[in-house]
Amino acid sequence: MKANNLVEAVASTARRYADKDAFLWKQNGIWHGISYFTFWEKVKQVAAGLAHLGVKRNDKIAILSENNPYWPVADLAIISLGAVSVPIHSTLPNDQVEYILNNADCTFIFVQDENYLKKVLQNGSVPMKTALIFTPKNFTETDTLLSLQHLAQLGSVNPLDNWEANWDELTRDDLATIIHTSGTTGNPKGVMLSHGNILANIEGVQFWVLEARASDVMLSHLPLSHVFERMAGQFMPLSVGSTIAYAEGIEKVQENLLEVRPTVLVSVPLLFERVYATAQKMVESGTPLRKKIFKWAIGVGLKKYEHYLSKSFDDFMKEGFLPKEIKRSWKIANALVYKKVKDKLGGRVRGLISGGGALNPEIGKFFWAVDIPALEGYGLTETAPVVCTNPMVRSKVGTVGKPLPNLEIKIAPDGEVLVKGPSVMKGYYKNEEATAEVFVDGWFKTGDIGSIDEEGYLKIVDRKKRIIVLTTGKNVAPQPVENAMTQSIYISNAVLVGQDKKYVIALITPSLENLLPWAEKKGLSGNIEQLLREPEVQHLLLKEVAKFTNKFAKYEQPKKVVIIGKEWTVDDGELTPSLKVRLPEIQKKYKDVIEHAYAEESFMDMRIAANEAAVGLSVSHERGSGH
Repeated sequence: MKANNLVEAVASTARRYADKDAFLWKQNGIWHGISYFTFWEKVKQVAAGLAHLGVKRNDKIAILSENNPYWPVADLAIISLGAVSVPIHSTLPNDQVEYILNNADCTFIFVQDENYLKKVLQNGSVPMKTALIFTPKNFTETDTLLSLQHLAQLGSVNPLDNWEANWDELTRDDLATIIHTSGTTGNPKGVMLSHGNILANIEGVQFWVLEARASDVMLSHLPLSHVFERMAGQFMPLSVGSTIAYAEGIEKVQENLLEVRPTVLVSVPLLFERVYATAQKMVESGTPLRKKIFKWAIGVGLKKYEHYLSKSFDDFMKEGFLPKEIKRSWKIANALVYKKVKDKLGGRVRGLISGGGALNPEIGKFFWAVDIPALEGYGLTETAPVVCTNPMVRSKVGTVGKPLPNLEIKIAPDGEVLVKGPSVMKGYYKNEEATAEVFVDGWFKTGDIGSIDEEGYLKIVDRKKRIIVLTTGKNVAPQPVENAMTQSIYISNAVLVGQDKKYVIALITPSLENLLPWAEKKGLSGNIEQLLREPEVQHLLLKEVAKFTNKFAKYEQPKKVVIIGKEWTVDDGELTPSLKVRLPEIQKKYKDVIEHAYAEESFMDMRIAANEAAVGLSVSHERGSGH
């Protein structure tokens, strides 16, 4: 039977798997666990504590913290009272924190520690009633400043006799959370998602994709403030009894993968690109024989994938659907190559789920070739979030799959993807004008350009607003070109610019993890700025750009490359909390060097822009006019 609300969905799991670990986290080098029974008792106590402080139905309560077991405790406690949780990404600057708190009318907030509390207290215009600290280090409690432990004690002393009866009355139409968009352009908007929006998404995904199981272990490393992790990394596993292990941070994910050995990995393309780059680096550093074996094994894996694509569902129900010659070769390739790649992910991953951005098709095929199903999906905050995803049977790389069975999609005359169904948001909080703008005849306008193939698979071209129109009349979709460039192990991020210009230019950030060892082998030394001035380094990066973009039309290939001498980060504003590039910020920050690159008419010379020290290096190469 379907749950009426998110609290009911998790409560039934907590009763069924009371003694099983709900969460794992690492502290002082040791992994600790908390059972579903203890977790649910804590939710009940915190909910009672909040009620004791005066929290009531429809109150807005913010959560400003990194991922940890206290996060879902607070989240479930808030919504169990009929209140609304408002997650805030932990790395947002003070002014954006202030904007979200005011925009969502938050009067209570959970923060991780005193450092996060400062982000709130420094904003004098935020009318907060009480701040609650997950892991306090050194602070004095007041009437408006309490530790989570104290709050739970309040709830234990003053229990809610009617707690279960109250949340049992919550319906699918009740508001559960307000999640603010990443804000790649302008201020973020508060997306109102109901209990039913998120439950419908869980039900659609569970039916269509990689079925979540109680035996699964998930490694949670994407921010819970992002809707993708909130649904796929919190509510879905908690609704079936999976164990959630919290990574120590993005820089520790590789180490944590080997310790936790997850069975399912939900992530964004950036992590899968890093795994792919690591595998490519292993091959490049190997002997000629090892390279030959690796190439052969990938070829075998791709043959298996192509055979898999050509089969019907009935074929998968039969034993031995693979031809004997492929099966024999595959067993050898698995022992020599695939197993080593899988071991880098802990050794027992049965599937990858990629969202939050486009996955390079070549990288998607690579994972299928090494026997790790990579299921790419597509969605938005406004759709809670999944719209389409590839199923386990006949997953088609290069597409984002088919719509969930409880959703409808269609393509508007101008190519925009439209969505209708139970997981589409209630609207933008306190912004009826913006809400009206994104709906037409009951269909939600995604802002993405896409196409549906003859088998019903959706392919996303790019954001509607991101299509680059050249003065030659040609239109360029930058996303596929950018994804191709980041396939290079020496390129971390890439952005294409060129609106109202004759040609496009690429801005790239080098992958220092791979570039520095390469430079050392070449006998090159110095700091990053000095290395990027070296002709050999510039030639390598230009060669990589040319290599990975040569399959595109001439007018889509960048004619010049701007090499940025620093990594782009969330903290510096170049990336959103979901690790997407903030194009307006990039164009603003590197405006001078972009203009200088276009002012240089010659395509023949290797040269450095005049203002290289401030923002980066601009080098150019002959790629043909393409006009």
